[in-house]
Amino acid sequence: MMSSGYTSLDNHKVSGSVPAVPDPTPVTVKFAESNLQTFPPTETQGKISGGFRPPRDADDTFSKPVSGSSSDESQPSGWLRIFSVAAYKPYFDVDTSDVLERVKESLFPFKGNFSEKIASNPDLYGPFWICTTLIFVAASIATFVTYLARKLQNKEWDYDIQLITWSAGLFYGYVTIVPLAVYFILKYFSAPFGFVHLLCLYGYSLFVFIPASCLSVIPLEVFRWAVAGVAGFMSAAFVSLNLRAHIMSSGERWILIVAGIFLLQLALAVMLKLYLFTVTV
Repeated sequence: MMSSGYTSLDNHKVSGSVPAVPDPTPVTVKFAESNLQTFPPTETQGKISGGFRPPRDADDTFSKPVSGSSSDESQPSGWLRIFSVAAYKPYFDVDTSDVLERVKESLFPFKGNFSEKIASNPDLYGPFWICTTLIFVAASIATFVTYLARKLQNKEWDYDIQLITWSAGLFYGYVTIVPLAVYFILKYFSAPFGFVHLLCLYGYSLFVFIPASCLSVIPLEVFRWAVAGVAGFMSAAFVSLNLRAHIMSSGERWILIVAGIFLLQLALAVMLKLYLFTVTV
């Protein structure tokens, strides 16, 4: 006999039990239109047009002072500006692609259009690292050349620390003093040329000496002289041809100025060969 506490299937009634809870009504959740940024963005962002790109330098995001802040008011003016970092920042505002393109242009000296390409944006980033790299490469290769020559003759070898200091003085001094002298000479002959443009031009002209220094490992004196001569000729042609069109406006003496610039660049190659890649045993 069934207890009355059980459900009667015929009458669909529940006796002596908890009433059934009806199913809840479904709740429709409406989301407001999202304000999050979609990728890729439709508008041009960043410094490079055509799409979203990160800033060239990590400091670009934090380098822009807020309008009316103390950083705007503390910027020096006049000649005091040369002692501020902000004065040199535009000359380091280049991408890797820009530097590589200019390095490639320096290996084709007979085009003579390098000065036109850097007219609106000369940089000091490439010249600085080219000069620094050349200092260490030239000193390292010169050390290895001396080491190899002494070991082949079973002689004792001692490292000469002066190779670093000598090469640093040679290249840093050359890339600074020579453009400064050319700047005043051109200004005297009424054919002024920007000093930063000259620094950029002379800095990139030194790149050809980096592979030349590496080739000087080959222990053949004639080959080393040939390498130094070719590198010096390419570097001299690169500088003189890019300044020729500008110097021609100074009058009939432009030939002497261009010839002096050409010979001075050749002299750098001779000094590089004599003092770094001439082995004395």
